[in-house]
Amino acid sequence: MSDISRRNFMRMAGVALTGVGLTGITGLVSGCGEQQASKTQAQAHSRESKSGSAKTVAETGDKSAVYFTKHIDAEHLIKLYEKVNSGIRGKVAVKLHTGEPHGPNILPRDMVQTFQAQIPDSTIIEANVAYGGARSNTASHRQTLQTNGWTFCPVDIIDEDGDVNFPVNGGFHLKEVAMGSHLTNYDSLVVLTHFKGHAMGGFGGSLKNIAIGCASGKVGKRQVHGLQDYGKWVTGGLFMELMADSGKAICDHFGQQITFLNVLRRMSVDCDCAGTSAAEPVIPDLGMMASTDILAIDQASVDMVYNLDDSRKTDLIKRIESREGLRQLTAMKELGMGNNRYELISVD
Repeated sequence: MSDISRRNFMRMAGVALTGVGLTGITGLVSGCGEQQASKTQAQAHSRESKSGSAKTVAETGDKSAVYFTKHIDAEHLIKLYEKVNSGIRGKVAVKLHTGEPHGPNILPRDMVQTFQAQIPDSTIIEANVAYGGARSNTASHRQTLQTNGWTFCPVDIIDEDGDVNFPVNGGFHLKEVAMGSHLTNYDSLVVLTHFKGHAMGGFGGSLKNIAIGCASGKVGKRQVHGLQDYGKWVTGGLFMELMADSGKAICDHFGQQITFLNVLRRMSVDCDCAGTSAAEPVIPDLGMMASTDILAIDQASVDMVYNLDDSRKTDLIKRIESREGLRQLTAMKELGMGNNRYELISVD
C-alpha cells in the first residue's frame, strides 16, 4: 500500500465522528508504573503485567500522584521530573514530538535542551511517519530535525534499521506491535509530551506519544492506524483501542523504568504533525504535569481542560469529543494501564 500524503492524511482525519461525553470515565485500575519484570529483548519474551494489583488499589481507594506546576520553563520541568524519576536508570530514551518543518507549536528547544542535559546517558528518540512528507524517511527526517533546531544532542530515529515486535498482553485487537528496533537499546523511557489536540485521536497525550510515536513508520504505525488489519485508516473508538494496545506493549516492556511529563502549552486542536497548517491555539497555556502513571497524567490533563473556567476551551473539547477521544482513557483503564483516580500535587 502506497504512503498517503500528509495533506490527504490530515483531510481524512478531519472527518468528525459521533461525540461522547465525559460521563463514565471514572474508575480505578493498577498503574503502568507498578508493572514489574526484568527487561530483555522484546522479541524473546513477553512481560507480565500485574493485573492482580487492580483489586488492591480499588479496595484501598489509593490515588496516583500527578505533580503539577503552572510554570512552563526548564527549571520547573526539571523540578517535576525529580518527583517521578526514581525508576529511571541506565541508558535513557527521551521521547518527544520533534515536529514537521517549522512547526509553530512544538516544545521550546531551549527548555528541552536544559532538561535533557541533566538526564545522564540520555538520547532523544523519534520514529519515521507512515504518511508522506519530510519525516517519512530517515534522510529527510534528519533534515527536519536540523531545520527545527534539534541539534544539541543525538536524536535516534529508532526505526532507521527496521523494527522489532513488542508483544501486546491481553490487548483489544493487536497481539504485537512493530516498534523501532533501536528502542530495545534503552533501559528507561522518559515520555516528554506536548499535550494538545489531535486530528484522529481527539487529543494527543502521553499515550499517543508512545503508542504512535515509537511504532515504526513502515509497519508499526500502520498497525496502530488499522491499515494492516482493516486496510484503511480507522477512526473513533477502534483507533483509541489500537493506541491503547500499542501503549500497553511499551509500558509492559519498560515496567517501572518509564515516566511521563505532559506540557499543556500552545494547545492547538491539531497535532504537531500538522506542521505550519495547524490551527492557531486559542485555549490558554495551563502548565505542566508529571507522573509515573500514564492514565493518571492523561486523565488529569483532560480534566484540566474540561474544568477550565474559560470559554476558549470549547474548540479543544469539541475536537476531543468529535473523535471519541475520551475512549483513550477508558481503554487504558480496561487494559490495567493505570489509575484514573489521582491526586494533583502542586510543586509551586
